[in-house]
Amino acid sequence: MSLVKEFKAFLFKGNVVDLAVAVIIGAAFGAIITSLVDDIITPLLLAPALKAAGAEDISKLTWGTVKYGNFLASIIKFVVIGAVLFGVVKAAAKAMKTADAAPAPPTPTEALLTEIRDNLKK
Repeated sequence: MSLVKEFKAFLFKGNVVDLAVAVIIGAAFGAIITSLVDDIITPLLLAPALKAAGAEDISKLTWGTVKYGNFLASIIKFVVIGAVLFGVVKAAAKAMKTADAAPAPPTPTEALLTEIRDNLKK
């Protein structure tokens, strides 16, 4: 079995080890997305609000006693994470459909039995 076929079989096998790997990779990926949202996207989107309020930090954005900066950051994080998960699920579904589309060729034993069956029909 080629390395690519082994890797595909590993990816689409449903067992506990695969689930553990997925959780670990998911946590690492979550950290990347959190950093992307917190350090890049949120400051870019909220920069005008920070300037207008004269604040240096998102948590300092307030409207009276309502602290809306962290709430806005949470909404942005939710939308970005949802979009990324949507893309990952669509890609996984497409990969699974591709993997299921090609039927496996018959084994030598099956081919021999098919040949015997066809000869008996004649």
